[in-house]
Amino acid sequence: MEAGEHSPPTSPETDLMEIKTEKTPYSPSEPPKIHRLDESVVNRIAAGEVIQRPVSAIKELVENSLDAHSTSINVVVKDGGLKLIQVSDDGHGIRREDLPILCERHTTSKLTNYEDLQSIKSMGFRGEALASMTYVGHVTVTTITPGKLHGYRVSYRDGVMEDEPKPCAAVKGTQIMVENLFYNMIARRKTFQNSSDDYSKIVDLLSRFAIHHINVSFSCRKHGASRADVHSVTTSSRLDSIRSVYGVSVALNLMKIEVPDSDPSSSVFNMDGLISNSNYVAKKTTMVLFINDRLVECTALKRAIEIVYAATLPKASKPFIYMSIVLPPEHVDVNVHPTKREVSLLNQEFIINTIQSAVESKLRNSNEARTFQEQTLDSSPSVTLSAKKDSNVNPSPSPYGSKLQKVPVNKMVRTDASDPAGRLHAYLQARPVDNLEGNSSLAAVRSSVRQRRNPKESADISSVQELVNDIDGNCHSGLLDIVRNCTYIGMADDVFALLQYKTQLYLANVVNLSKELMYQQVLRRFAHFNVIQLSDPAPLRLLIMLALKEEDLDLESNENEDLREKIAEMNTELLKDKAELLEEYFCIYIDSHGNLSRLPVILDQYTPDMDRIPEFVLSLGNDVDWEDEKNCFQTIAAAVGNFYAMHPPLLPSPSGDGLQFYRRRKPEKNPDDKEKATDIDVETEDELEHELLSEAETAWAQREWSIQHVLFPSMRLFLKPPTSMATNGTFVQVASLEKLYKIFERC
Repeated sequence: MEAGEHSPPTSPETDLMEIKTEKTPYSPSEPPKIHRLDESVVNRIAAGEVIQRPVSAIKELVENSLDAHSTSINVVVKDGGLKLIQVSDDGHGIRREDLPILCERHTTSKLTNYEDLQSIKSMGFRGEALASMTYVGHVTVTTITPGKLHGYRVSYRDGVMEDEPKPCAAVKGTQIMVENLFYNMIARRKTFQNSSDDYSKIVDLLSRFAIHHINVSFSCRKHGASRADVHSVTTSSRLDSIRSVYGVSVALNLMKIEVPDSDPSSSVFNMDGLISNSNYVAKKTTMVLFINDRLVECTALKRAIEIVYAATLPKASKPFIYMSIVLPPEHVDVNVHPTKREVSLLNQEFIINTIQSAVESKLRNSNEARTFQEQTLDSSPSVTLSAKKDSNVNPSPSPYGSKLQKVPVNKMVRTDASDPAGRLHAYLQARPVDNLEGNSSLAAVRSSVRQRRNPKESADISSVQELVNDIDGNCHSGLLDIVRNCTYIGMADDVFALLQYKTQLYLANVVNLSKELMYQQVLRRFAHFNVIQLSDPAPLRLLIMLALKEEDLDLESNENEDLREKIAEMNTELLKDKAELLEEYFCIYIDSHGNLSRLPVILDQYTPDMDRIPEFVLSLGNDVDWEDEKNCFQTIAAAVGNFYAMHPPLLPSPSGDGLQFYRRRKPEKNPDDKEKATDIDVETEDELEHELLSEAETAWAQREWSIQHVLFPSMRLFLKPPTSMATNGTFVQVASLEKLYKIFERC
């Protein structure tokens, strides 16, 4: 069937047909035979239409994550998406009973009847994307639903499960991995020779999603990279989101535009967005268009706006446009493109004309004043006109410390007969040195402020760079080799893990290792974090009170309570004063009322033990040196590292001797009260015991999963073990395999 033709609705009784020419010669009067295509051929053809390239698969998976009400979406890509695509979210997950049909064609939770398309609000609705991926790649799904003790992992191929779902420890939400994309479509795979080109398309896609869905944090990085190429955090301002994704130069030259139209006789729609002003200069048009929260393209609208800008901007300049159009669902036909890249609108021509007129009016009103950047010339004290050669001319150094750019002689303008090339700097008037030094100092201050406000576009802060250099310089080469090439065997006890390196066995203290890894990651990801959004903001004062009560001060009860109140009040005010610094550099958000609502993501797919938040907040108030910049960043990073370290859960291990803690201890009762005891009391105690035991099992299983699948893979990539780990018992050599073999032989 040719592209553009509309196929009739299929049913179980209607099969896809194709005309095929017989290999044997036939008479012109004999038509070619029609036969049914094999189902596997049909599915692969359909998959090639839906998943056209890696970015198509990522778009489908991200939209599924948004439909799952996720607040954090992380994408990892290898070789432009051909070898690996991994999309992780913290949405509501997938039910166990839905996994068998998850990747079958035309299975979806978004609609039931065709009429539902008239009011569809979700991104997906056909139920083809995941099925298509299984026909052109290897798909693995790991998911957990709220309230469950564990998640499930299952692999799919050609639309069906390869095995039954296996229980596993899982982080909240769903993780979908697509490996070896287009492994069975050789011709298409060969067309993706340049992986960097596909990766740039993926980065552009995530950037567009990030500036529209400002209540969702997005991350996109290459497999094995320490820093992500797209970092966005939840924010209340779309302009801030654009600033973090596209840069300050874009955000500074944007102006808000709104087009409300509530006339039912024409078309009911609302449009709000941000468009570039006449000071914006770019060589390529950037248009980000969302219609009913759906990322789409509209060539007609884009062309109409470009026509308006062509009359205002210089010839080589193109605009930046972000628009969000909201229409009644029944006015939008979303089922017009295989990849849902385009939609059809009711009264589309009227909507485009209205928006075009509004853009033209806004642009004309803003064009009354334009800003031109001025290039600062390095001036030197005027020198007397001389016909000496260049080798004899030694102008005094520039007060700014930079050299004049050398201009070819044929590009210079002759200004004097005695100097063939002309020396324009000789005619510049000298300015007083005091003014130059003052302006230079002011420029330095402004530059410093810009760097601190926009760390992504500036060089790293020198004190942070010094701390990173200290880590690199203090790295133990022998331990680094062990960390990079060890094999994780399992947990020996609550603290130590058993590792194999070559023929040696080691016990490694996972608490010390994770603490050091988190500390180093905080410094290396400085000011570039995704965020964990707390479901309910936590008052700092109550958190500090909880932490102080655990310390059990040796004072009388009343004095103890008064002292705790004072300490909590002082630390709360201190952290409120430092809230801007904590948010800007560490993504620790504290509002004006003293509530903690956001924490940074140090390692993807890892959430710290939230029971340790009180201890963490108290540490920020008591242990941080706020006076010295370097010490301040170092102590905050250490506090964050200690909080995120993989400590044993507060509940005892539900195995071995720890199991005794969870066994129901019946209180001794007066024999006279035996008649008052009821079966309900016993049942209640059993339920509490079971809930506590289940909570402990989940916490310990989650920790062990995080150690194996998050800590050690990240440790091999990022950790640079300091020399102190060689002596503080972090690594303890147990025995060599040769000695163990000899022991086994004797036995």
